[in-house]
Amino acid sequence: MKVHRIDHVSLNVQDLQAATSFFVDLGLVVQAEWEMEGEWLDHVLGLTGVKTACVALGTADGQTWIELVKYKAPSDEPEISKPKINTLGIRHLAFVVEDIDNIVDNLKKKGIELFSEVQQYQESYKLCFVRGPEGVILELAQRLT
Repeated sequence: MKVHRIDHVSLNVQDLQAATSFFVDLGLVVQAEWEMEGEWLDHVLGLTGVKTACVALGTADGQTWIELVKYKAPSDEPEISKPKINTLGIRHLAFVVEDIDNIVDNLKKKGIELFSEVQQYQESYKLCFVRGPEGVILELAQRLT
């Protein structure tokens, strides 16, 4: 048995348009948009009456992508959990970026929550953690070497 790669990461969101805009502003590219519903989807998800709208966003090279999912039905609790960085479970997505200082400045102008200002890790990276759409924690990293 062998795992070939991670195919994608899925994020459930309330505001699909705002989340899509955030990731496009970050530099991801919309690769596909679709809606799904029906018995097959109900069965595979273990829910009843599922209706979704989805957007796939990827890196320019097409190697990595995330899937944003808006559940039109059944809906989840409207309150978004804002976990701390040390909360157990899957906690953040990490992106290697160019010009982290410019990206963080643009995010600050849009009111995005920063965990700290950009920090340098040894001689290899500049890093910053931010809270993205729907409370998702993102690590932005710029390689220095």
